[in-house]
Amino acid sequence: MKKKLFMSVMFLAIMFVVSACGTETSSGSSKQEVTVRIGVQGKTGILPYARENKYFEKAFEKEGVKVEWSEFASGPPHFEALSAGRLDFGATGGTPLIAGQSANIDFRAIAVTSDGKTGNSIVIPKNSSIKEITDLKGKKVAVAKGSSAYNFLYLALDRAGLTDKDIDIIQLQPDEARPALDNGSIDAWATWEPYATTAVFQTGAELLVSGKDLDITTPSFLIARTKFTEEHPDLTVLFLKTYEEARQYFIDHIEEVSKDIATTQKLDVEIIQAVLDKTDTRLSPTTPEFAKAHQEQADFLYEVGGIDKQIDTSKVIENKFVEEALKEKK
Repeated sequence: MKKKLFMSVMFLAIMFVVSACGTETSSGSSKQEVTVRIGVQGKTGILPYARENKYFEKAFEKEGVKVEWSEFASGPPHFEALSAGRLDFGATGGTPLIAGQSANIDFRAIAVTSDGKTGNSIVIPKNSSIKEITDLKGKKVAVAKGSSAYNFLYLALDRAGLTDKDIDIIQLQPDEARPALDNGSIDAWATWEPYATTAVFQTGAELLVSGKDLDITTPSFLIARTKFTEEHPDLTVLFLKTYEEARQYFIDHIEEVSKDIATTQKLDVEIIQAVLDKTDTRLSPTTPEFAKAHQEQADFLYEVGGIDKQIDTSKVIENKFVEEALKEKK
């Protein structure tokens, strides 16, 4: 019995040592265990194009790091995934950042990707009786709550002397809102690109008003899970460098890119070309101008009840990674 007990203890001890050695080996090459999880929405942006052409897979493979993608219908679900630790990077409009910060989700805004002036619009059906923003009074208007278009809708109403109480807001994601617009279930739709332009081309819908019309700066951002940036600052810089590589090719070969996207997404190339021609595409730090616009957006949302507390948006802005990435790209 003593011999058997001794042998059992020795076996367990050996297994523990083997297991510990395996753990030590893997921790010594921690990057081999890392999987970078990237969120993507829409069909025509930099990240969807980069995913289609495996920019990130090629870049991270050299570091022994895997890449996984998750699709989201809009910005807010990105932050649910960030909060749950299921996402490391993504790209959204400014409003989801504000909602995420007000919900105490731990993330960083690591770069600006657009000034937001041309991204959002209010779309009305063909032959609609609505001609001005004030005509929305008493109408059903669809919007994805917490999206950039949500903030845009509130701003547009405010400019026209209306509030959300003057309209019937119907909370719908783009894949639900478009059929509702087509079948007359809603009177208008606050949305972003490429959905607005696609509706115009495919159904003869019209843009009632756009961000460009109102000259509204609402920057969009690349976001990152804070813990990931702290544990892997080098991979955070690599993510941004890879994004910039894809962006540069994207804007330098716009006709080729338009054809590629049209083919993969089964859309008319004219639609894609129209969307890309009016899309502001950049990668930059959050400049004082963008920081001010983003804070004003948060203040406005608090005033109209879009968020339930005032926030200091500068607390989530982190420029050091994009500054390093752009410096290395020069």
